[in-house]
Amino acid sequence: MKKDHKGQHLANTRLYIVIGIVFVLLLLSIFAGVLFPGTLFAQIIDQSIGKFFNIYQFFVDHYVKLLESITIVFFVWVLEKAIVFVILHSSKHSQRAQTVGALFASIIKYSSVVVALFLILSAWNVQTQTLLAGAGILGLALSFGAQSLIEDVISGLFIIFERQFQVGDVIQIGDFRGTVVEIGIRATKFEDINGDIKILNNSDIRGAMNTSSHLSPAICDVSISYKEDIKRVESILIPAMLEIKKQIPDIVEGPIYKGVQALGESSVVIRIYSKTHDLKKYQVTRDLNRAIKLLFDENQIQIPFPQLVVHKEIDE
Repeated sequence: MKKDHKGQHLANTRLYIVIGIVFVLLLLSIFAGVLFPGTLFAQIIDQSIGKFFNIYQFFVDHYVKLLESITIVFFVWVLEKAIVFVILHSSKHSQRAQTVGALFASIIKYSSVVVALFLILSAWNVQTQTLLAGAGILGLALSFGAQSLIEDVISGLFIIFERQFQVGDVIQIGDFRGTVVEIGIRATKFEDINGDIKILNNSDIRGAMNTSSHLSPAICDVSISYKEDIKRVESILIPAMLEIKKQIPDIVEGPIYKGVQALGESSVVIRIYSKTHDLKKYQVTRDLNRAIKLLFDENQIQIPFPQLVVHKEIDE
């Protein structure tokens, strides 16, 4: 271990020495004419490495273009921020608008970088037409090697414009279930019940089930003893449905007494059925279970528990 530590220290020392030499050469190339004016050393530096690192002379010769490039970057950055702000601010009134707004904001961000790059190249007298033609050929060549990326982009556009789902919807994909947080050009982000973010490429989202498109059921299956009079239980339960709905405002439809669900080994299972929004169905189920338990306690309706009968043989 000591040898490894010593070797690592030696390697770091060598790296620092190389970085120091490069830094010194860079300073000499920039300030040789200032530190050693009129000397042979300054002439050698200026004619060798000074040609590549003479930043001062480069700025003197091209300061107009440099300032123009900085202005372009600043102007495009401000314009991009303003457009994205307007898009996001005007798309807050609905989930659909938020989804489309986020997509267009992403497109604007990528497009602004490309526009700024071509404007800067144009300021430096680069033939952008030639670059566009070359970019078209390069894009065609890259498209064969980036088919998955293109597939992701196309799939994302279909998700948006076909309204398969939008931000805020709860989606079931295989064994994963989560809320849509963001739909991008290439990937979509989901948040599960634990708050973890899952990122899926748009082309990998297959067989998704949008559970937010309709109301979801919240079901309470409760057991009563075989000794209970089912008609008496129903006469107590059915009139109480309206009061239970008032107690649980998240219930959109119901609750409705559906009848006997099953005849178990030691109990009769009855079902109370309601509908609510998908994000609230688990809490509504809990609240419904509580309300039914309190109702049964008030009316002495027995909820049985498993019992085990043991027979003991006595030897004579």
